[in-house]
Amino acid sequence: METSNLVFIMSDEHSRRVLGCYGHPMIRTPNLDALAARGVRFTDAYCNSPICVPSRASFATGRYVHQIRFWDNGIPYDGSVPSWGHRLREAGHAAVSIGKLHFRSADDDNGFTEEVMPLHVIEGIGDLTGMIRDDMKPRKVSLMLAEEAGPGDSDYQRYDDSITETAIAWLRDKAKHQKKPFVLFVSLVCPHFPLVSRPEYYSLYPEDKVPWPLLYSPDERPKHPFLEKMNETIIYDRAFTPEKVRRAIAAYFGMVTFLDHNIGRIIAAIGQNGLADTTRVIYTSDHGDNLGNRGLWGKSNLYEDAVGVPMIMAGPGIPQGIVCHEPVSLVDGFPTILACAGVAPNPADHDVPGRNLLDVARGRARPATVMSEYHAVGSATGAFMIRKGDFKYVHYVGMPPQLFDLATDPLEQRDLGTAPGYAGLVADCERALRAVVDPDAADALARTDQAARISAFGGREAVLARGVLGHSPVPGAKARIM
Repeated sequence: METSNLVFIMSDEHSRRVLGCYGHPMIRTPNLDALAARGVRFTDAYCNSPICVPSRASFATGRYVHQIRFWDNGIPYDGSVPSWGHRLREAGHAAVSIGKLHFRSADDDNGFTEEVMPLHVIEGIGDLTGMIRDDMKPRKVSLMLAEEAGPGDSDYQRYDDSITETAIAWLRDKAKHQKKPFVLFVSLVCPHFPLVSRPEYYSLYPEDKVPWPLLYSPDERPKHPFLEKMNETIIYDRAFTPEKVRRAIAAYFGMVTFLDHNIGRIIAAIGQNGLADTTRVIYTSDHGDNLGNRGLWGKSNLYEDAVGVPMIMAGPGIPQGIVCHEPVSLVDGFPTILACAGVAPNPADHDVPGRNLLDVARGRARPATVMSEYHAVGSATGAFMIRKGDFKYVHYVGMPPQLFDLATDPLEQRDLGTAPGYAGLVADCERALRAVVDPDAADALARTDQAARISAFGGREAVLARGVLGHSPVPGAKARIM
């Protein structure tokens, strides 16, 4: 792989279903669509945990959550496991971060040569209440999602303005002074809730024209003990009326178009500063969003809406107009980033599970099992997902499995996990999962680590008394805790 600079752009909570180039009939994403047209679009990309902190820790380190033990939003990455930033810096390359990281603190050595306006977890602690997974209480702050949804401005949109301007300035003023290929990590926050979109973007999506959520009626929603327990804790949908549902979806769509606008500005700056022939661009998100499908909002489950992410790459040496159907995930970012910069693999990283995305796109990568897992807020038990061909298998410790044939049922409306005739395939999938992780051991380890952290903060009642965090505040803002 020829070396090049790399601008790696990550958004927050962007479902791959809500992109023009992924087939959405209404959303306006001209800049990301153009990026896909001149590069490679991965149809089946996944995060490694459908919630911010563990997903970003997994991406940074190139390892699965159970390997690094940053399980949830209350156990944030602290630099103790080497990241791709560490490896770049060790080899003399600039690894610059602008925007959201959601690690423990900028005081930790997270591997970057520079962290610009980073957003980290609140007080270096994060959301401790999410680690309480037995006898879970309703998170009343969830009700604010519906109450806030609609047109307007927000800290997150203003933060993304600043991130975009700072990235453009870095490409203009500093990129040309780098002696080795650089990696600029630009991490935008939209379309993460609150679901508030500036009027000029909100108005693009009339409320009476936005699509109604899939399986939204209570009698249509899937019945599974994991989801039932989740819905006792994450109670977003209790505050929604039909009008608020449409308002929320219109706002999310507006934020996606706002995000696309900012990405377009960053990509334009690459060309304006003479970097187009020497700089690749990769775009992805840390996880998706359910957008009301099945009565679910936010992330925190293993349906495609939440665990699926966009993955697009373009630039010198990357095939143009290619659609790759091989499943990939965020851990593939680690070897891809190092390969772009021409950094040789460190022997200590011999067991990282990821593959170079360019090798995957060219059909040259080794076979691999794509895996995601969830041990965070609202999870009564550990949940694990793998892809096996067209089939997607979800394993719940102590609960019935799920199985979906994504070729014939891409919207996951027919669960085959306990259906007659599929027991052999379910057993094959479980064996494939256990070749990657022992789910029972991982679930037990997560609970042990979470119990220890809860104890360190005074125990269950003391943690509950701290209150529940709605979403992480931008630098300099106060957190909303209820």
